[in-house]
Amino acid sequence: MEFITHSLFFGVLISLITYAVGAFIQKKTRITIFNPLLISIGATIGFLLLTHISFQTYYASARYMSYLLTPATICLAVSLYERLELLKDNWRAITFGIGAGVLTSLSTIFCLSMLFHLNHADYVTLLPKSITTAIGMGVSEELGGYVTLTVMSIIITGLVGNILAERIFKIAKISHPIARGVALGTSAHAVGTAKALELGETEGAMSGLSIAVAGLLTIIGASVFAPLLH
Repeated sequence: MEFITHSLFFGVLISLITYAVGAFIQKKTRITIFNPLLISIGATIGFLLLTHISFQTYYASARYMSYLLTPATICLAVSLYERLELLKDNWRAITFGIGAGVLTSLSTIFCLSMLFHLNHADYVTLLPKSITTAIGMGVSEELGGYVTLTVMSIIITGLVGNILAERIFKIAKISHPIARGVALGTSAHAVGTAKALELGETEGAMSGLSIAVAGLLTIIGASVFAPLLH
């Protein structure tokens, strides 16, 4: 056990194995709730508890995976480039769709923070919940929020979007690939984009675009919304 915990790639190995198990379970069962990321999180926590390995020990080696967040997000531009003509033909609908999603997210957080009497730090912690972790962490830190809680809220938001997306699309009768992609990328960032890629290449491309644009709009919007609650 000492050899494992002092290994440079112990955290990375555990993370990859648990995610692979989650992906296998979802592929075999086809049940949405069996999301690979959700299973990976639960299995990793369970493993650490059973083996009495501290989170600090795990993260000391698992942190190297975090370095891949930004380049992985940037790589989504490849699918967008392949659908560039689609973007040019529908830029108005895409722009207004992303803008509406960002405004809804920020407004909802503001209203709920008022309702539950959250303090300023808690409030700004949640403002970047719908954007990718690479951007959200910076926004939270700049506004004076709790970065670790921001990361948790971002993951939960992405998981909920990934799991419920198809059901919501059916209920709301949303079938257009551009609308689906924009909705997933704007509301559920990279985890939602994984679901968008499953739905189709157009959905994936639009979702990838939405991550970048929603991130930029949230940076601007969060700085406007942050002073509204003290």
